[in-house]
Amino acid sequence: QVQLVESGGGLVQAGGSLRLSCAASGPTFITGAMGWFRQAPGKEREFVARLSWSAGSTYYADSVKGRFTISRVNAKNTVYLQMNSLKPEDTAVYYCAARRSSAAGAPYDYWGQGTQVTVSS
Repeated sequence: QVQLVESGGGLVQAGGSLRLSCAASGPTFITGAMGWFRQAPGKEREFVARLSWSAGSTYYADSVKGRFTISRVNAKNTVYLQMNSLKPEDTAVYYCAARRSSAAGAPYDYWGQGTQVTVSS
């Protein structure tokens, strides 16, 4: 069973930066993708960014493109989300997720517990 543990959330002023980390552990190797999602109060969870584990390709939601960067350290099975130029509307609980399949649209198999990001105006 893969376990995902996020860290790095917190309170930051608008325009500031935060870096989230997601460490994967367990006996199963992730061969599909890892991604970040977020859920703001009263809203549905939404996709933020994805990194294909084999190809290393990345994909971002339009709302964060140019401000957020997803990256990885293979040896540590760790994925990062560097968030710059943060806006109050980025306030949400951020979740890390992983999937075994590399197929487009495949569901995510594992989820972290979430980390709170609050951006003050």
